[in-house]
Formats: sequence, structure tokens, C-alpha cells
Amino acid sequence: MSSPDVSGVALSDDSASRRRHRNRHRNHHRDHHRDRHVRLARPALALGAGALTAFSLPPWGFWPLAIIGVLLFDISLGVTPTRRERLRLGAFFGAGWMYLGMGWMVQLTLPGYIAACLIFASLHGVAAMAAPTGPWRVIARPAAHTLVEALRFSFPFGGVPLATLGISQVAGPLSGIARVGGVIVITWVVFQIGFALADRRTALWNLPAALAKQDWSVLPNALGRAGVVLVIALSLVAPSGRSTGQTLDVAAVQGGGEQGTSALEVPSSLVTQRHLDATATIPTGTDLDLVLWPENTIDINDRRATAIFEDFSNSDIRGQVAAEAARLGAPIAVGITEDAPAADGQRRYTNAQIMVLPDGELGTRYDKVRRVPFGEYVPLRGALEKVTSAVDVVGEAVAGTERAYLDLPATTEHGSVRMATVISWEVFFGGRAREGVTDGATVILNPTNGASYTGTIVQTQQVASSRLRAIETGRWVVQAAPTGFTAIINANGDVLQRTSVSEQRVIYATVDLRTGDTWYVSVGDGPFIWLFGLVFAASVLLSRRATGKFDDETDIPSDIPSDIPSDIPSDIELGEATT
Repeated sequence: MSSPDVSGVALSDDSASRRRHRNRHRNHHRDHHRDRHVRLARPALALGAGALTAFSLPPWGFWPLAIIGVLLFDISLGVTPTRRERLRLGAFFGAGWMYLGMGWMVQLTLPGYIAACLIFASLHGVAAMAAPTGPWRVIARPAAHTLVEALRFSFPFGGVPLATLGISQVAGPLSGIARVGGVIVITWVVFQIGFALADRRTALWNLPAALAKQDWSVLPNALGRAGVVLVIALSLVAPSGRSTGQTLDVAAVQGGGEQGTSALEVPSSLVTQRHLDATATIPTGTDLDLVLWPENTIDINDRRATAIFEDFSNSDIRGQVAAEAARLGAPIAVGITEDAPAADGQRRYTNAQIMVLPDGELGTRYDKVRRVPFGEYVPLRGALEKVTSAVDVVGEAVAGTERAYLDLPATTEHGSVRMATVISWEVFFGGRAREGVTDGATVILNPTNGASYTGTIVQTQQVASSRLRAIETGRWVVQAAPTGFTAIINANGDVLQRTSVSEQRVIYATVDLRTGDTWYVSVGDGPFIWLFGLVFAASVLLSRRATGKFDDETDIPSDIPSDIPSDIPSDIELGEATT
């Protein structure tokens, strides 16, 4: 009996072994490239989602892009990313949003721009990391990102509430939500819509059937959508104030001039003269109750010829403004900067709006409370002076302490008129206009100055903020700027008139004086911040208590049976198993 020929079997086994080795090497190489592409694609998608959100803002201003951006951000996160992935992707989303939407800061301070946007982007990284995964993420993520936006409105350095989702939605159908809960509630609605729409499970299209089958995984999404519908419904019935039946005839003066110029490049006396010249174009006998000049159009420090302390009350320019007020028979509210004595001997100044009456007397005065960081004061000045001399050119403004309004003296047609007054930067803070309205203001004034910035990012976002303040409070807004934009905005947030950049022009309007409180004026931001904090905490707790849901750190379900054999070969290829 001959022995069996095993050479063919040996060759066959050796060939199969080499083939398996080649397949393993090829698959490993393919998987390595695929994983690298995935690792790059998700941050790129998050960054692009942030950029889309930025393009929903003025001056680009296509409001649906904010919702699309949030939706794509959720897709980049996925259902169960790790904490590290959430932190990284959230920061990329925030960076795409902030570095574009706040590009104006480059002209104010490049180091501050880089640092501020990095801080704000990191806040969104923290929000994404803090929110749980699984079904309750649909509730937790909008609440978390809304909370860090609320933090951004006040921290650091008093907050930088530009490039907000509220600003992005002022031209869209969600703007009416402002009279319910201001920018913070608009922010939540945009995030909630985007995150809810990104949940693509088929059960969502038949919620009653899913809930009847006790598929509770769709409940968070259903609650989120119901919350959005409720807020939108409330915005349709929320009070928007009411007319007093009285009006105010106003002229808003724009002196004109080149943009992108600082006070160091253009003498203040030239700015003042341009506004005197523009005011002189108003015909004598024009029926006016008020003439509004922009912020800091009169710099007393620049006009001072001696070392003797001088303020607006004893300056020569007061007489020239008073002469125009007398000619027109109407008060002129002028923006001034003047010396403010300091105990430490350092140079200080104050930024104020003051009424010059037709009889030459001075009326009420409001000193700006919210100062621009790195523009009107330098945070951490002592530390920064050791690093750079650039901070030396930034003066130190003294913050005002009075309530945010001016009073127009009584006339023959109506009694004294209280006007909420928010100077420039302050219009981005909803609480400043709200303060004046709660004190009885029937109209809002926004004297401002964006002449230092080229382009229109700041200017268009400021008009959008004035529109938000109008909707939030149910009041008309009169905005005046030396080089643009000067605008008239009604209580619905509609821009009725607006100047062009750099032109010299006076715009006239009959402004409706209004009373009554919106819900936002009545309650402010605080209750909504607490509400979203509770929503976030509850969603985290429910996510942790849920059973049979995905684990927080992996894409592997936590209820996989524990008796699966552990010795299954990991390199078996389809078609290679033999019997």
C-alpha cells in the first residue's frame, strides 16, 4: 500500500496562508486610510458647520444656514462619540462660527480676536463634551450650547454678544420669539430644531405608533419638537406693547466721512464740524421734537487748549450746538467724551450722551455703562503692559452708574418723554434697553460709532441688534452713527430707513411712542437661563438612568451578552472558511 501524496495539500495550505496574509495586509492598509479619512472628515464637517452658521449672520444674513449648520454639526458628532471626540468637534464647530462671525475684532485687537474666539470656541467644545449621548442628546445638546452662549454674553470681560444666533434670525420667521425670551430663547430654538432634524430614525415619522410600542427612544426628540412648537406658538400671541397715541418727530444726523479711521487719524474737531454742517442742512421751521447726534462726536479732550480741567458745560462747542438747537426749536442729544478726574492721577475719560436744550441749558445726561474691552478699557492692563506697548494707545473709560435713559422735557404737545438710551456697544446687550423700558421709556435711542471698522460686519450686526431690541421691548429704535449706519426701526423690527456708509445725511421720522411690556421685558434673561440649566441637568440624569441605551464612551451597546466566545479568529475573510 503506497503512502498518500501530501505535497499538493502542503502547497495548497501554504498558498492559502500567503493569500490570507496578503488580504490581511491589504485590508489593514485600506482600514488605516479609511480611518484616517474619517478622522479628518468629521472635524472638517464640524468646522464647515460652524462656518455655515457664521454665514447666517449679517452682512451675509441667510438665516436658514444657522439651522443647517447645527444639523451638520450633529451629524459630525454622531450618536455616541467619546468625550474627547465631542470636545474636539465642538471646538471645531465653535471656531468655524466665531472666527468668521467676529472677524471685525481683527481691526480692534488681533491678539484679542485670536484669544476671544479661541475661548468661545472652547466653550462649545465643553458644551458638546458635557452633553450625554444616546436619545437624550437631542434635548441635552441644545440646552448645553444655549447655556454656553448665555455665558459668552457676560464672560469674559463683561461678554461679547456679537455673532449670536439671535442676530442671525432677526430677518427670519423666528424673530418674534425675541418678545418671549430674547436672544437666549431664540438661540435654544435654533439649536433644538437643528439637533432634532438630525435625528433620522424612521420611528420619528410615526411617533404615536412608536410610543404605543413603548419605543421610548423617540420620546426626547418628540419633547424637543413639542417645545419648539410651543415657543413659536407663544411668540404669535405674546404682547408687543401698544401705542400711547402720541408721536415724536425726530431727525437723526450722520456727519459722514471715511470708514476705517480712528480718533488718532481724524481730528475730533473735524468730526464735530461735519455734524454741525449736516445739522445746518435741516431747514429752519422744520417740525421737530428731537435731533439725535451719534456717539462721541464731540471730544472735549481734543478741543482743550489749556491744562485747566474742562468739560462740555464750559466748552466753546456747547454754544455752537445750543445755537442750532435754538434755530430748530428742538433739543439736540449729542455724544461727548470728556475728562474724568481720577484719584490715581491716570488719564480717564467718560463717554456720555447729553441733551442740549433750545434755551442753551443742559438737560439730562447718560454715561455709558457697558465699555468695550480693548477699545474703551484694557482688561489686565498691568500684565499686558509688560508684554506689549500696544495697550498704551487705549484710554481708560470710566463706566457710568446711572439708569439707561434720557428725558425729553415737556412740550406744548405732550409731557416729558423718557427715552431708553443705549450707547453703541450697549445695544448688543438686551438688558440695557430693557432697563430703560422698565423705567418707563417709550422709545429707544442708539447713538453709536463704528467709524473705526472697515467693511460692514459690525455695522450690519448692530442694525440687526437694534432690530432685536425693538422686537424684545415693543419700542421704536432710532440709531445714529457718524459714518453709517443711521437707521429708523419700528416696533416690529422693520428697518424703515437706513443711510449708506460714509454719506452725510439727515433722516427724518415720526416715531410712535409706545407703552406696555413684552414678556421679555417683564422677566428678562434669568428665568430662561435657569430653565435651560434644569433641562440640561434632567436630560443628563435621564440619560444615565435609561436602560438598554448606548454607553457614553463607545459605540458598542452596553447590553451585549457576556457569553460570546472570545476566541473567534479576527482575521477570517469571507469565502476563505473551509470544511
